[in-house]
Amino acid sequence: MFSVIGILLTVILIVAVFFLLPGSKTKTEFNECAKILTSKTYHEEGIFREKDIAGLPIPVQKYFRYCGYIGTPKMSYSKVVYKDVDFWFGKDKPMIKINYTQYNFVNKPNRIAYIDSSMYGIPFEGFDSYIDGAGSMKGVIAKLFPLFHQTGATMDKSSLVTFLSEILIVPNAALQDYIDWEAIDDLHAKAVISYYGISACGIFTFNEKGEMQSFSTEDREATSTDGKSEKVKWSVVYGDYKEINGIKKPTVFQAIWNYDDGDLIYFDGKGTVTDYI
Repeated sequence: MFSVIGILLTVILIVAVFFLLPGSKTKTEFNECAKILTSKTYHEEGIFREKDIAGLPIPVQKYFRYCGYIGTPKMSYSKVVYKDVDFWFGKDKPMIKINYTQYNFVNKPNRIAYIDSSMYGIPFEGFDSYIDGAGSMKGVIAKLFPLFHQTGATMDKSSLVTFLSEILIVPNAALQDYIDWEAIDDLHAKAVISYYGISACGIFTFNEKGEMQSFSTEDREATSTDGKSEKVKWSVVYGDYKEINGIKKPTVFQAIWNYDDGDLIYFDGKGTVTDYI
């Protein structure tokens, strides 16, 4: 009897130590991917000038000026870090706290993100990627066991439109040939992204000061962990602009599914830190 208890306690101890050890296959995969993408990225030279934004819709021009980008170096990619984000997997699902790290690249619309969290005390990780036109979303529990891995045409387009929603956070991306802008009015502008043989579009909303307040699109589908997808309006809210090293940046990000029966804010990030390279 005592030997059985001893074995069980030993197993529990080994599992607990394994969970506490730093690093995992998923995190290593993310870091290696980031290393490869950053090493292959063309490093942009020059600064943002008035002539670069002259052809953009008026509210987008105003955003560049308000945030202080004119006269500052153009970036090749960005790294964004979110801490203690409130995150929901979907409707009627429990909330978990996550740490979220992402890279967005400029010369090609590539994007990768890593989720670090836990569920009921067990480590949970996620790795979202959009590389060379292929979108992927996977989750891993206990560092070893896959919970889901979504790929395919729906994920490709959803990943592309996610990148589109963030182009003004990495504003050099907003000037690339894969983005077409359409003027709407003094507070709204439409952007279309076309790459890897597919296109997606959305509308950016600004306030009078020049702050980007939101992005909305009909070109993204809500995909659950079991692979089911449904067409739902999707939006992102930006807020709480703070000046960091001379640049005003939003530090609050909310990703929202706008269901007919009510909005689901499934990603609620505050105090975000954005670095440019």
